[in-house]
Amino acid sequence: MEGTPLVGIIMGSTSDMAVMEECGKQLEALGVPFELLVASAHRQPAKVHEWAASAADRGIKVIVAAAGKAAHLGGVVAAYTPLPVITVPMKTSDLGGLDSLLSMVQMPTGVPVACVAINGAKNAAILATQILGTSIPEYRDAIAAYKREMAEG
Repeated sequence: MEGTPLVGIIMGSTSDMAVMEECGKQLEALGVPFELLVASAHRQPAKVHEWAASAADRGIKVIVAAAGKAAHLGGVVAAYTPLPVITVPMKTSDLGGLDSLLSMVQMPTGVPVACVAINGAKNAAILATQILGTSIPEYRDAIAAYKREMAEG
């Protein structure tokens, strides 16, 4: 997608890519430029810190963070940025993604994140676009058109 990225997508592992590609496809369909990074909060904390702390200065307006198991990535990113963070819990082999979901929705006071369904990458893209639409009319219009198409079947 051309243009300055407005949404930053970060995932903890390349194993999350198959699910998160759907987030990118949905953003593309809505005309939203994005960037994508694979970096683990546990294995690459300095890289996550640098990326999250510099996101707003790079023009990012919303961040989507996907992770599985302990799923700390969204909270760590939220700690380093003033931007809204939408988390996507990944389905896991151990607990079916419930572990990821609970890790994300139990953020401490002062470090909120929004959370979509387990493997809910498309909804994360739609929500990110809705957030952009609060101040950028072209994205509000894109969501309105998307909803009209959905209603028409």
